Amino acid sequence: MDVSTFYALFSATCFTLVGLWWNVVQSHDDWMRDAGLRRVVGGIYLSFLLPALMGLFAQVGGSEHPKIWRTAFIVLAVIGCMCTLRLLARARGDRFITWHQAGAALFYALIAVVGAFPELARHAGLSGIQAEALMLIVLIALGHALVWRFMAGEGRAADD
Repeated sequence: MDVSTFYALFSATCFTLVGLWWNVVQSHDDWMRDAGLRRVVGGIYLSFLLPALMGLFAQVGGSEHPKIWRTAFIVLAVIGCMCTLRLLARARGDRFITWHQAGAALFYALIAVVGAFPELARHAGLSGIQAEALMLIVLIALGHALVWRFMAGEGRAADD
């Protein structure tokens, strides 16, 4: 795997998803008026923004300067984990959302751990930055699942 190419494409894709999400949000003013929906909308935003930023730092640091990506992954993963746990604490009993957020919090925690101890990835035959890439893919898949659930469920207008 060419890690540099992966992270370039990954970051661009994630930033595109951020932009697409904001286009969707702009057409739903009602989402921003309700505090609970606004938190979910913000959580979805972060589910694409934080991995995008991690990808940028991975490109800047690469394998030549691993302290850059490692530090950024730790900091951003801790932020993601804390924000996700806050959303989880306010979950309204939807089992899908609860499991989704718990899974996302777990992956953010794992990303932080591998950022701090990249040698752990060797047990899977990967470099630290490769293991991080795989976990970021899972985070984006979880973000997509959350968007789908939100758009098909609580984000849908009452008359749908």
